[in-house]
Amino acid sequence: MSNSSSITEFLLLAFADTRQLQLLHFWLFLGIYLAALLGNGLIITAVACDHRLHTPMYFFLLNLSLLDLGSISTTVPKSMANSLWDSRAISYWGCAAQVFFFTFLFVAEYCVLTIMAYDRYVAICKPLHYGTLLGSRACVHMAAAAWASGFLYTLLHTANTFSLPLCKGNAVDQFFCEIPQILKLSCSRSYLTEVGLLVLSACLAFGCFVFILFSYVQIFRAVLRIPSEQGCHKAFSTCLPHLAVVSLFVSTAAFAYLKPPSLTSPVLDLVVAVLYSVVPPAVNPLLYSMRNQELKDALQKMMSGCFSEAINCLFFSTEHT
Repeated sequence: MSNSSSITEFLLLAFADTRQLQLLHFWLFLGIYLAALLGNGLIITAVACDHRLHTPMYFFLLNLSLLDLGSISTTVPKSMANSLWDSRAISYWGCAAQVFFFTFLFVAEYCVLTIMAYDRYVAICKPLHYGTLLGSRACVHMAAAAWASGFLYTLLHTANTFSLPLCKGNAVDQFFCEIPQILKLSCSRSYLTEVGLLVLSACLAFGCFVFILFSYVQIFRAVLRIPSEQGCHKAFSTCLPHLAVVSLFVSTAAFAYLKPPSLTSPVLDLVVAVLYSVVPPAVNPLLYSMRNQELKDALQKMMSGCFSEAINCLFFSTEHT
């Protein structure tokens, strides 16, 4: 029997036992991580540099990309390092930091996705009030509220989780540290307080989901009443990427945390965890850029400008050698 005061490290779930599969996991995660860095980095740069994208929708998209970068950087690099060095260990405080940052960014992202649904609802259903309801100050306040909500929520849960006595070993049944897996190591009845907080959190998350659902019901009703085919296509092109991102985010997270115990297995838990923690940050930039012509144009302009600058620098350096 061990307790939290004697635990100095946790053992994370390994993806593979053989060296070949460990290296395969390393290179696969490296590819996904670099894709996420590139995709989200391009969106952040394009939105920040192109004045045509200085609108509420792209401001919230920039926030989403920042959260995605932080989220995948919290879990993937440590997992890659463990596979590369054939290790499963993470320090006690490293685990606590991973729980804090992943939960903080996860909750803040869900809040931002809810705000983005409100943004699309106002843009399509109340276009005459868009400038009033979603002015620059209102957007900053809403984004700040999303980040602050995630921070306060996570501070409460992380402090409560790591204050519990842990006496069921130090093996975490996941490739990164998260609250439900740490709770499994507790043998104190006081963990019921944390479970109660998680149930309350689930109710609040369900409330946000209902709000998103209601927003899209109203959006689709309004879009179907648009007489011009071009206007209808434009409305759908701005809404469908967000709807796809929300669907991926909510469906994978809901299955991970609400699936019946009969479906629980280490392999399934590992696959589902990858789907909700690793895949969305890498896929979201692709989903948002596929049907968004404004974003495509901004990215093409930025890339062509960088390419021209590189050619000019190369030509200039060649002339002076």
